[in-house]
Amino acid sequence: MRVIDLGLAGHVRTPFYVRKHIGRVERYCGAYANPERRAYGDPSPPRINLYRIRFLQRDLWPDYAGRPDDTVEIEIYEHWLEPADTDI
Repeated sequence: MRVIDLGLAGHVRTPFYVRKHIGRVERYCGAYANPERRAYGDPSPPRINLYRIRFLQRDLWPDYAGRPDDTVEIEIYEHWLEPADTDI
């Protein structure tokens, strides 16, 4: 999956350093109330699917000096994800 950049400022849970990068779905975590809308006072936001996405660190940081197979996993809500053109 590719993490899209929604251009949202403020309270969002998707780090800038993963936006526009491709990762692999590690697992489905469930559906939860949209935390971005809850942070701004919506008492009953819609539930959104949450996924744990695995990224190769070398893909996120070009100067990464660790092992080539080192990864980082981040939980990302579905509205920040789109299918990627390529599978990693």
